[in-house]
Amino acid sequence: MVNNQKVFILGMAKSGFAAAKLLASSNTVVITDQKSQNPLELRELEQLGVSFIQSEHQEELLDSSFQLVVKNPAIPEKNPVIEKARKLNIPVINEMELAYHYLPNGVNLIGITGSNGKTTTTTLIGRMLESDGRRTFVGGNIGVPFSSFVQDVKPNDMVVLEVSDHQLCDMYEFQTNVSVLTNIFKVHLDFHGSFERYKEMKKKIFAHHNRYQTAIINLDDEESLALTSDIESTKEYFSKYQTATCYIKENAIYYQNEKIIDLKDILLKGEHNYENIMAAICAVKVYGVDTKSIVDVLKTFQGVEHRLEYVGKIDNVSFYNDSKSTNAEATITALKSFQTPVLLILGGLDRGHSFEEIAPFMQHVKYVACYGETKFRIQSFCAESHIPCEVFENLREATTACFVKSEAYDTVLLSPACASWDQYDSFESRGKEFKEIVKELGSE
Repeated sequence: MVNNQKVFILGMAKSGFAAAKLLASSNTVVITDQKSQNPLELRELEQLGVSFIQSEHQEELLDSSFQLVVKNPAIPEKNPVIEKARKLNIPVINEMELAYHYLPNGVNLIGITGSNGKTTTTTLIGRMLESDGRRTFVGGNIGVPFSSFVQDVKPNDMVVLEVSDHQLCDMYEFQTNVSVLTNIFKVHLDFHGSFERYKEMKKKIFAHHNRYQTAIINLDDEESLALTSDIESTKEYFSKYQTATCYIKENAIYYQNEKIIDLKDILLKGEHNYENIMAAICAVKVYGVDTKSIVDVLKTFQGVEHRLEYVGKIDNVSFYNDSKSTNAEATITALKSFQTPVLLILGGLDRGHSFEEIAPFMQHVKYVACYGETKFRIQSFCAESHIPCEVFENLREATTACFVKSEAYDTVLLSPACASWDQYDSFESRGKEFKEIVKELGSE
């Protein structure tokens, strides 16, 4: 717990706002952002005694009188404020690490990380625990800051957190009881500088583990196996192809030789989702969750918002919101889910990554609409792949064009393969706008 300190919060967003509210009662808090903010939120912070300063030169606001910097996870190490804090020997942490210090003893903490599948796995674990009657809190990178609910958590409660590699960068004492690693792909290299650094951050989800903590690992993923070969955790594995702690056999999922459910009875489809489901089963079985509670969830759970989310149908054209797909691997997973013609919307923040790996999975893609910072690189990629493509300024134009060019039984798929931060503050905002656009198209 942080008390009687002068704290500098870098970046508003959801996490900065929640951190400021958590700290306000017993600390002097200054929060800064380059952009203007919601007046209602600013008024709430002001009433709590928090000072907000909008500035393009935030490093000028930081001096040696501050004792702690709490940063938005998306802010890189080379940010001038972070560099100045290091020179002044001011500790730098993120919102999740901050909240961890407010967590009471005796809480059961499950952390989920990985390149893809985090949100679905996190949500499934939360639903299964709730189905079993456990008092459960779900948050983290899933869109609900840890700081926003940590003060409501009591001993013996379940806390389930999606943890991104960005968040793990500035974690030092954060420790889980159970950690899940879904998979490892080459993503976010622009932020970390190298694949090795990215993997190093992912490995921190197992920090401070010993044999009394559990690591849940994808047995089919070589990078995950190599990364976790020397951790001290008790290891459990899930696999689509091999016998493991949780595995698939004869079109059913088994846990330690107990049949859990037939694949045909699972509402959530897709091979990638079977991995997420098995990871979730492993996590909740550590706590003795009843099989019936698991099955009840799997028979009713339709998926998470913004992750291959079915939006609706207009003139027999289906629309899917996959805004959560912020890298090529996630978009590949989405494309593999469709056998009908797809009109694909790509684009967003330019992190410099290649789109070439998507090409072999675009056999059903009849048209690409691209927008955002990456639009011209995507246009070049499509030209080389001989896929019709047009460039647009924004998501609205791209979505409308896809609908105009669509035919009955086609699918319009937003699966951008890019982060949202060039035009949106989050992938959630991007996905919500897409759904609003579709709704408007349907009413015309």
